[in-house]
Amino acid sequence: MSNHGASGCGRFDFIVVGAGVVGCAVARKLTLEGARVLVLEKATDILDGASKGNSALLHTGFDAPPGSIEQGCLADGYREFLSIRERLSLPLLACGALVVAWSNAEAAKLDAIVDTARANGVDDARIIDAAEVRRREPAIGDGVTGAVLVPGESVIDPWTTPYAYLLQAVLNGARVERGCELLRGEYDGVSWRLGTTRGDFEGACVVNCAGLYGDAVNRMLIGTPLFEIRPRKGEFVVFDKSAARLANAILLPVPSERTKGVVVCRTIFGNLLVGPTAVEQPSRDDASVDERVLEGLVRHGARILPALANHPVTATYAGLRPATEEKDYRLHVQPDPPYVSVGGIRSTGLSAALGIANLVAREVAGIVAGGDRPAAIEWPEMRSLSAYGERDWQRPGNGGIVCHCELVTRREIDDALDGLLPARSLGGLKRRTRATMGRCQGFYCSARLAQIAANRFDEPMATELSE
Repeated sequence: MSNHGASGCGRFDFIVVGAGVVGCAVARKLTLEGARVLVLEKATDILDGASKGNSALLHTGFDAPPGSIEQGCLADGYREFLSIRERLSLPLLACGALVVAWSNAEAAKLDAIVDTARANGVDDARIIDAAEVRRREPAIGDGVTGAVLVPGESVIDPWTTPYAYLLQAVLNGARVERGCELLRGEYDGVSWRLGTTRGDFEGACVVNCAGLYGDAVNRMLIGTPLFEIRPRKGEFVVFDKSAARLANAILLPVPSERTKGVVVCRTIFGNLLVGPTAVEQPSRDDASVDERVLEGLVRHGARILPALANHPVTATYAGLRPATEEKDYRLHVQPDPPYVSVGGIRSTGLSAALGIANLVAREVAGIVAGGDRPAAIEWPEMRSLSAYGERDWQRPGNGGIVCHCELVTRREIDDALDGLLPARSLGGLKRRTRATMGRCQGFYCSARLAQIAANRFDEPMATELSE
């Protein structure tokens, strides 16, 4: 299936704006349904907005508001991820979660959490007493009064997963334009014509998955924002791999009205994560970290797992979530002009993305006539970066290890720089391989990486390292 922009010949059935996790999943679904799909991403690489900073959990949706759009998409997305992950070679750490109460007042809320979980179809959630919590989590601090056990909660790879979605879309005929900022758009009664920094493109329907700029894209294209993005910063600390043995399950707090609170859990890469915070801010781009906030997260982690005080912090980062003035996801679908807006996808976007994509596909089925589904669907096989399975450095012919902290091989780096969706920035290379993300944060391997990636990035690697 050949796709062309308006500056070439022909037009697309759908133009997806934004290549975060939701845009990647939507592009995949629409492509596999037989549509001609174009994805526009203003950043140099995909996953460069809200999707690059998350807690990497696969949620069952046990605590989502029953009957909400979010809950439906979480349940559907969870089921589909489990059904396709092995075909895409995507890792899963099925560790379960504990919603831990630290006072009698919090313990009194556990029944309501179980009731919500069961209303959402998560029937295996149950309350366990303090003794069982300590048996399951020997390193947990004093003062636990009980917990809700949610066996289905898991840890996944936050970057390889959406990359696999988009790569499958491309393998099956979709087109991706990166470094392609949307500047304007108009509908002539038959087609959308979108003007970008890489030329004009024509399509029957626009699907806005622009995340932190979703309201701005709505205003530009249909004259109304539909919702107000209120960026919410979440800061994280990542402890050394030696700390991962301190936690077995995902350790969650009893949530408040405003936030789900700070999580303590292993990562799929073998570290231990503490975060996020939740602070609204006006900036949609400021993902800087605050030393005092990070120190508070370290202290919080040590209260949950006292032995954390003896383990160093490997990395810190912040993610910006595209929250809005309402808690639920914001889905808008209109037939004239054909337009879909998917907004307000906060911290659960990674888990819900496949469900959101299914919902979008159902909603547009009567608006845009689709083509024939691919006769034989292509399935990419991703290289696993999981610390809980075999890695490329353990296989022959890998070209040797380049990043020793994260055991990244030359073959993994070469693969990330080539292929259908090559990394075009240091950030993209990091997310595809983990290079420079270990203990030394690139101190030892950056020079060699710069040699290997010479003339492959839109900006020289030295420029990105200095930022």
